[in-house]
Amino acid sequence: MESFLKQIQRIKSGLPITFFNRISKDIGLPEKHLARIINTSTSTLAVRKKTGVFSFSESERLFRIRRIYNRAMEIFQDRELTKKWLKEPNWQLGGTAPIDFIDTEIGAREVENLLGRLEHGIFS
Repeated sequence: MESFLKQIQRIKSGLPITFFNRISKDIGLPEKHLARIINTSTSTLAVRKKTGVFSFSESERLFRIRRIYNRAMEIFQDRELTKKWLKEPNWQLGGTAPIDFIDTEIGAREVENLLGRLEHGIFS
């Protein structure tokens, strides 16, 4: 596992487009949807594909998505179940799919709290 210092350095330097592509594939999200979650227009995404790296803020958002995906995988232990859980509306999130709730840090924390409750069998 990469140290937090290395992770911070990678985010500040800009995550590579391959990081974006991996998340898109792992979650099964179209690029356009993932770009919206990281608050990037399709035209900016095209620029990022040419330069090969994302901005600091985009990288932070991508890393947040990866962090939550990894946490969900720890709990569900199944790639397809994780993808399904992330993309389906969740009543505990007001009917919003977890993947669409993590476009802000506050929303991401709520999704992580929900994952923690699931892990401990609390279905409040």
